[in-house]
Amino acid sequence: QLQLVESGGGLVQPGGSLRLSCAASGSTFHYYTIGWFRQAPGKEREGVSCISSSGHMTNYVDSVKGRFSISRGNAKNTVYLQMNSLKPEDTAVYYCAAGEDIDFCSVPEAMVYWGKGTLVTVSS
Repeated sequence: QLQLVESGGGLVQPGGSLRLSCAASGSTFHYYTIGWFRQAPGKEREGVSCISSSGHMTNYVDSVKGRFSISRGNAKNTVYLQMNSLKPEDTAVYYCAAGEDIDFCSVPEAMVYWGKGTLVTVSS
């Protein structure tokens, strides 16, 4: 069993930055691929970025490439999402999730454990 808790969301102006954290409880954290997803009002949940269990493989949705960066600290049981140059269209609830296969880590149905989300609002 793995429990995930997101933090770091908030209100930021366009062009600003935030760093989201996903803290996990459970000794098996380092076995899992971790993905960040987001869901804006009235829209489907989409995969934003994910990182393999080793941290050596990452991927990003096209809309955030060059602006967001994912990393993990297995010793701290934490995955981070650094978000720079934020845009109003990045406004959403951001969730982290754990899965077993990085090839499917952007597919919500493939993820096994979920956090409850943290709200990011980008607005002037």
